[in-house]
Amino acid sequence: MCSKFSVSTTPCNYGANDARFLQSETSVARKRAQGIKAHKCSSSGAIPRLSIKEFIPHTDLRVHEIVERQSQANNLAKQDACRRAEMNPKLLEEAYKRCRNICSEYARTYYLASLLMTKQRQKAIWAIYAWGTRIDEMVDGPNAVYMSKSFLDRWEERLEDIFDGRPYDILDAALTDTVSNFCLDIKSFKEMIEGMRMDTWKSRYKNFQELYLYCYYVAGTTGIITVPVMGIAAESSVCAKSIYNAAIHFGIANQLTNILRDVGEDALRGRIYLPQDELEQFGLSDDDVFARKVTDNWIEFMKEQIARARFYYSLAEQGISHLDKASHWPLWSSLLLYQNILDAIENNDYDNLSKRAHAGKIKKLLILSRAYKKAQPVPGSIFH
Repeated sequence: MCSKFSVSTTPCNYGANDARFLQSETSVARKRAQGIKAHKCSSSGAIPRLSIKEFIPHTDLRVHEIVERQSQANNLAKQDACRRAEMNPKLLEEAYKRCRNICSEYARTYYLASLLMTKQRQKAIWAIYAWGTRIDEMVDGPNAVYMSKSFLDRWEERLEDIFDGRPYDILDAALTDTVSNFCLDIKSFKEMIEGMRMDTWKSRYKNFQELYLYCYYVAGTTGIITVPVMGIAAESSVCAKSIYNAAIHFGIANQLTNILRDVGEDALRGRIYLPQDELEQFGLSDDDVFARKVTDNWIEFMKEQIARARFYYSLAEQGISHLDKASHWPLWSSLLLYQNILDAIENNDYDNLSKRAHAGKIKKLLILSRAYKKAQPVPGSIFH
């Protein structure tokens, strides 16, 4: 990957623009490290601080292989790389409508951002999200207790059929059409299923390295999948791998935010998606999470977890300007809306054990306005 904070160890050739892209990410890391140092100085010294080095595990997930396949299929327009299925237009219209309904019900933040996209991109995002939501419901939904461990194996077989142009049901038909339209790679979808498998047997994460892998599987993969949908700007001269890296960071940041928002709810299911070693560093344990009591140690621990999530958002920001202009506003909206959940946790005095952080309608509208301003090209930029 091109980025210094790569999830793959495979390098690529750097150009001048790639170097500037990397320099901006390195600058973000440096500023974040300085912020942690300042935080240390202002504290009593009794509470530990997490190191910047822990923020980016160097895990070889062979992402470069997916990037190369998706980039080749899309940039070179090799239609034979995508299996196309002819489907009834009315059936597809109904399929996407149902996917839209699922997205609006289960993911209001993503749905709001999707309304700012072009029609074709809207439908693709709805289809991708609906597919992922259905798996999540099978693992975490009310009927999860009735599911055998083999259901994810059957779901993976259905995924193969989707990519072969043989959808099982009307919702699968929407994803078949999306995969065909944007030449998506199946590996990221399979990795998402692998993340769901982890939820069937794993309820604790001993360190951030383990948690990062889980976040990559269930959310970083979404970043990879959606890059072709959002479109890389024709005028962008950085390598595609750098842009995909930023997209992965976006997914990681979103999942870390989900985890911090849902600590109390997950605890009710017996799950704790927080690094066990870091809990211990702050004098905390599973019992403290289950007790649902906000203590001084919990507040300090949450401050560091929130700082980590924000760090990933800062890395994700670097890639947005290199995507198609029409995708800037919805992506900035999604990023700022989700990032606001972290603000809401702080406003709740770090009580994410008994309260669920959220933003009201007026706040969301203000964020959309701010996102619109962020999405405007910078004068003198090559993207102007």
